Amino acid sequence: MNQGYKADLVSIIMPTYNSSKVLKESIVSIQQQSYREWELLVVDDCSKDDTRDMLHEFAKCDKRIKLVLLAKNHGSGFARNEGLSLARGRFVGFLDSDDMWHPEKLEKQLAFMKEQNCGFSFTAYHVFDKEPTVVKRTVRVPEKINYRQLLKNTIIGCLTVVIDREKVGDFRMPLLRARQDTATWLTILKKQKYAYGMAEPLAYYRVSEASLSSNKWKMLQKNWQMYRKHEGLSLIYASYVFSCYVGNALWKRRRQIG
Repeated sequence: MNQGYKADLVSIIMPTYNSSKVLKESIVSIQQQSYREWELLVVDDCSKDDTRDMLHEFAKCDKRIKLVLLAKNHGSGFARNEGLSLARGRFVGFLDSDDMWHPEKLEKQLAFMKEQNCGFSFTAYHVFDKEPTVVKRTVRVPEKINYRQLLKNTIIGCLTVVIDREKVGDFRMPLLRARQDTATWLTILKKQKYAYGMAEPLAYYRVSEASLSSNKWKMLQKNWQMYRKHEGLSLIYASYVFSCYVGNALWKRRRQIG
């Protein structure tokens, strides 16, 4: 247990890369949190647009926003790890620069974690395209999930996670170009029995039709590589959990809840 963490502080890790068109909405959704004890660690992964100019303006006006400006593009896993290495809070959350939070997310989730006495929590979330008020579907989550269950169903949205480092311990993300978040949750669940899910949707995940169609097959391949290389699963067991994952993904997409 690290006694150096600031007890009530939530450290929010946000990687950015060419995010100027959507960045403001994401940061404002953090600033509007009813829970005020937070710091935002924004790690810019060598953006080429005016993202950094926007970040400097935000940081000037809000001392809780801290910037890390990388000289070379490394990917979101590396960027998140840079943020984690500087995080001072007992609690850690994640928000990508194109996603958003409900104003009461942190307040409600921390209360839930206290009630459950858990170190790892996640929530349901809405999926939207252009406007968060126009929900395309809602991703529902189980009350709890363990390591073997998560292998079959990558249901934990990175934007919804809060981790209590006094219970879980310090951690880093593996340097994968995709699925580094799920690989991290799997590593934590090898030591923690369960991650606990909140039924209430408290985050908004942005998608576009272009990204969905172009990345679908790549993500399947990345998931397979994660099973075999990062988790070291046998060919037979990897095939089994992969088929479960595909089935769950198809079911999740068909379950359109407005």
